[in-house]
Amino acid sequence: MTATTQRHRRARRLTAAALAVTAGAGALIVAALPAGAAPSAASDRLVDVQLLSINDLHGTLEPPQGSSGNVSELQADGTTKAIPAGGVEYLATSLRKAREGKSHTITAAAGDMIGGSPMLSGLFHDEPTIEAMNKFGLDVTSVGNHEFDEGRNELRRMQYGGCHAVEGCFEYGKTFEGAKFPYLAANVTDEKTKRPLLSPTWVWKKDGVKIGFIGVTLEGTPDVVTAEGVKGLKFGDEVETINKYAAQLNAQGVKSIVALIHEGGLPASGAYNYDCNTPGAGAGISGAIVDIAKNLDPKVDALVTGHTHQAYACSIPDPAGQPRTVTSAASLGRLFTETTLTYDRATKDIVRTAVKSANHVVNRDQPKASDMTELIQRWNALAAPVANRPVGYISGDINGRGSSAPEKPLGDLIADAQLEALSPAAKGGAELAVMNPGGIRSDLAYKASGAEGDGVVTFGEAFTVQPFTNMMNVVDLTGAQLITMLQQQVTGPVNGANPKILQVSKGFTYTLDLTKAGADRIVVDSVRLNGQAIDPARTYRVAMNEFLAGGGDGFTVLKEHKNKLVGASDLDVFNAYLGAHSSAAAPLAPPAADRITVVK
Repeated sequence: MTATTQRHRRARRLTAAALAVTAGAGALIVAALPAGAAPSAASDRLVDVQLLSINDLHGTLEPPQGSSGNVSELQADGTTKAIPAGGVEYLATSLRKAREGKSHTITAAAGDMIGGSPMLSGLFHDEPTIEAMNKFGLDVTSVGNHEFDEGRNELRRMQYGGCHAVEGCFEYGKTFEGAKFPYLAANVTDEKTKRPLLSPTWVWKKDGVKIGFIGVTLEGTPDVVTAEGVKGLKFGDEVETINKYAAQLNAQGVKSIVALIHEGGLPASGAYNYDCNTPGAGAGISGAIVDIAKNLDPKVDALVTGHTHQAYACSIPDPAGQPRTVTSAASLGRLFTETTLTYDRATKDIVRTAVKSANHVVNRDQPKASDMTELIQRWNALAAPVANRPVGYISGDINGRGSSAPEKPLGDLIADAQLEALSPAAKGGAELAVMNPGGIRSDLAYKASGAEGDGVVTFGEAFTVQPFTNMMNVVDLTGAQLITMLQQQVTGPVNGANPKILQVSKGFTYTLDLTKAGADRIVVDSVRLNGQAIDPARTYRVAMNEFLAGGGDGFTVLKEHKNKLVGASDLDVFNAYLGAHSSAAAPLAPPAADRITVVK
């Protein structure tokens, strides 16, 4: 983050300090009408526009496995209930049912619709997901950080179509058509031309009603994507960019504006139906989106957000002190948000007093959309020769993405696989391995879907866990740099408010004290490798993927490495470990997850 951006964000926090988050999820949002905008009794003056929104689908066409496929529902007695949700067959049905009887309806998204995808989509560079979104009626989306996983040219192919530059066309006689909806990238510009990579805005029109959309991704996208994926691109400040284009839309006569922002917040509860601004201790929403929302121009009427994979439908005051809806529909197609935007034909603006938002579960007890079933079957047939091959066996669920603990059993397994593969001298001589938690995209479920049988891990399931095909690196780091690495898990602009706890290989242990603040959360004296205290002056050989070696996820100290050796891909290493350490007769047990001692 630049010094200029830091100054802007400090200024936002200072100017917004007196504003409080108010109202609640799904509640009527009460605000003063614009001057002279009191609605008349004429039946055709006010038009209810339905806005359906999703985010962070990540190419998840089939129902997510394990705990990643549940949403948490708050019950009347204060307990929570896990509800299986998601799958594009059910998402399409849910969206189509929600649109029934609505004359004015828009479906929008807030980025990361592709990238980090399960094998069914990822093996084909996400062409199946673009096709699915075309079919279920997505009208517009912003880009997210994962849209840049394969670089700008591949993102442009997703928009405009054409066959893959290396692998060609995947279906005989068919050329990929691209997205029938616009990808918006207002704050992503070419460093040389200074022009936006893709369209910055889009205007929906029907019967004289006009609603403008501005799409941005988080300014920190280069921190969470490989350097090659964002090469030659600049990512601008979210608030400055949206305010700039809101003014332009206003000048063009578009007074109703929705911002699609791939940046999000953290509600106090993980339940999708939690009232995120209930008065009282521990209530509300925190995170980057709060600062952004409080400083966006009042011309913007609603915010659809993402990135944090959380569910909320809140109201955050704009700089004029008026409530404004801010929503997110969790991730992986498990929820969708329904927002009612009441459009006043006289003012051409949204009547904020009438705005309502709520999240809805994409239940699996409803009919499947037949066109989505056909799509999944068609692509599964193409993938089957590779996807169904067994690569290992497990004796129980090994949770990764679905685990809320700092240390995840699947994270330990992946780190151990990387250490084993790269510990031989000829392979790099690694003494320990670290794995970024965001790179663990799913769980390994013991009772997986499909016909392979309980406990069988297929190539497709392993691919879903490790879909990025990052190349493994072994590098030199000093003991002092290792300590800094651990401290950067809980400090800095990227991880300070949302710690990213690295998963570590066997033999590497330490204490994480959550009762303390900042770098002090890492108990330095507790850091051990094979029982020996880390020596700040000694050099260690450390295995990690190329994303981390490039300083990804805010681990800037890792860019200071020396003597890099490039090894096999993370997926190849993972599959090799599963094959070497499990069989049908002796399946692999879930790791104990006892390497990081957490003090709460």
